Formats: sequence, structure tokens, C-alpha cells
Amino acid sequence: MTLEKWLADLESGHEEALGNRRYLHQHPELSYKEEKTAQYIIEQLTRYGITDIQPNFGNGYGIVAKIKGEHPGLTIALRADFDALAITEETDVPFISENEGVMHACGHDVHTAGLLSVAKVLQNNRSDLHGNVVLIHQNAEEIQPGGAKFMVEAGALEGVDFVFGIHVSSLLPKGMIAYSKPYGSANSDTFKIDIQGKGGHAAHPSETVDSIVIASQIITNLQTLVSRKVDPIEAGVLTFASVKAGGDAYNIIADTAKIVGTVRTLDAKTREVLKNGVVTLPNVIASIQGGTATTFYRDGYPAIQQSEPELKQVVKIVSNLFGEDKVVQIPTGMGGEDFSYYVQEKPGCFFYVGGNNPDIDAVYPHHHPKFKLDESCLLQSGQSFLAIVAHYLTTNDGKSSK
Repeated sequence: MTLEKWLADLESGHEEALGNRRYLHQHPELSYKEEKTAQYIIEQLTRYGITDIQPNFGNGYGIVAKIKGEHPGLTIALRADFDALAITEETDVPFISENEGVMHACGHDVHTAGLLSVAKVLQNNRSDLHGNVVLIHQNAEEIQPGGAKFMVEAGALEGVDFVFGIHVSSLLPKGMIAYSKPYGSANSDTFKIDIQGKGGHAAHPSETVDSIVIASQIITNLQTLVSRKVDPIEAGVLTFASVKAGGDAYNIIADTAKIVGTVRTLDAKTREVLKNGVVTLPNVIASIQGGTATTFYRDGYPAIQQSEPELKQVVKIVSNLFGEDKVVQIPTGMGGEDFSYYVQEKPGCFFYVGGNNPDIDAVYPHHHPKFKLDESCLLQSGQSFLAIVAHYLTTNDGKSSK
């Protein structure tokens, strides 16, 4: 009966949760600039009666709050991120972003509102808890080095037994739960290649070292790293996201160029193969033309390594709650997620809640200016977290579930 009561409490507070989500959506803030968002989260947690709140946790505006149950038991951590993206919103929702050029285009507003709704229910039902709940409201998931690594280093998981994370998805039908294994996300690295040539008049190319030609050769050659150096059965993505060189003049050969991009992999060997190629080959290619190229490579978020026992248990929990037909395994996507740092430290898992609904045009991918979600995913996220907490922190014949 405990979980049923919690779920009833969650539903009764759904309008408030929607209000939180819409407020956050209207007032997005970029990574490392989420001061007002963090203040809002703290105000809500305080209003719910939670007193153990640690602000400015990690390398920014991260928050760690704790709910102590009235009985001894395990400690479960639940994580939500709250930063937004530098995107101008193009949706038709009545709570459209009021901060021009900034948008919650990845669902972090839903993550935050969902965890706040769970916090209220659990705080009001502490007498049911055989153990404790750590609420991790994380800053700066979108920009490396991210907030998770530093929150872990600062002790966010101290005393925690298991950690769980949810991400809403505009590409997964509403009402569905999805997971992937053995990885929940990909390694996500970034790079910048600075090319130095010799500029000059476009009518006299023989007197120059054309940085644009060098850039094009680097791009063409590095593309073969995936097709010729990576095992065909392993996943690898090498994307050039931007190339900048020269200005608007039609008669000047640019002396410098810059290429930026990302490398996405799953296993460590493939990651090292692509990294080595991106770091070493550009200067070799540039030198053939008489120029130079320097690569700045950043090891980004590692892949989420799912804890198999916890993932298996969570799949069972949400299948019992929503029905087995609502829970599906999907291939691991090549997106990056710094939740990976939490499961490097403690066992846990990461899964997805669907928010796709063509009837309201909620079909656009994450990081798109028209990104939208069916708000039913807010309630389902809260229900999922509560069911997980109920499994681990409520009693069965007088003992905490394990």
C-alpha cells in the first residue's frame, strides 16, 4: 500500500509539478550560469520542509539535498540536471522561454520538476522510509567538463548505495520506458584543429599555403578513420561540426582555418584509435602542403556503464508498474551524458521516459528549436523514481528491499 499512497500523492500534486516545469521552461539559464534556477530549486525544497540542503555543490550551482527516513536502511540517490541550451525557441507553447537565445531544448526542466515532485512526496512520507534519499540537482550537464564529475568529487555520493537517473525523450512515444545495455550512452569527446598556412592573393595561389585546402584534406582523410581503422562491429562516430576560414572577400586566400568536432564511441579501444588519429594525422596532412596543424583533444564524458543487477531490477520495477509492453530495450545511442560519472562511483542505472506525441507536434529531436514534450512524461518520471525508492527503501517482512 505504501507505493500506492505515494503515487496518489504524486498525482494530487501534478498541477504544482506542471507549474514548476513551466516556470523553469520560461526561465532557462545556460550551463554555469544557473544561479536563479538553483535558487528556485532551493526555495521549493525548503517549502517542502527539507532542511538538509547543500548549495553551490561541485563546480557551480549544483545542489545536494537529503531526506532522512525514520527507519534505518539503504541510501538511494536520484539525479536531475537543470541547465539549458543556447538556442532560440521556436515552439508554440504558452510558457515559451522569456530569455532570448536560451531554451530548455533537452528536457532538463522536466527532469528538475519531476525530482521536485518526488522530493515533496518522500518528505511528506518519511515515516515509510527505511533508509535515506539523496536528491542530486546537477548543474552544467550540457558543457564539458560538466557538473557531475565535480559533484562526485565533492562527495555527492558519500554514503550512497545506489544511484539512478532518468532522461525524457522526444523520440520515444509517450507512456513508454526505454533502456539500453551494457551502455546507457557513449563516450563523448571533442576536438579543435588549428591550421596555419600562408595567406595571399587568390590570383597567385602558388605563392600561398592554402589553409582551406588543408582543412578539406584533413576532413576527407580523417573520415576514413571510422571506415578503415575501427572494427566494423564496433560503434564509432567522427563528426566535423564547424569549419571556419577566411572572411567575405573573394580574392584572398586564408592563412588560417579552424575545425571543431566530436568523437563518439562505446568501448575504450575504439576511443583510443580515433583519438590517436585525430591528434596525429592533421599535422602530417598539413605538412604535405607546407602548413601546420595542431589538435587540441578533450576526453569528454565516458560512456554510462550500466550496473547489470540494478538495471535488471529497474526494468522489473517499471514493467510491474506500467506493464511489460511499455518497457523496451533500445540500441545504445551515441549521445553523451555525464551521469556516467555517478555510476563509475556507485552501482546504478539510467533509463528513458517517452514524451513523443505527434498530435501536439512533439516530434523534434533534442537540441532543436522546436523541441517539445508531451507533459505526461513528467508524471511518469516521478512515478518511476517513486517505484524505485519503494523497492529499495520500504519494508518486506520487516527488512529493507535489496
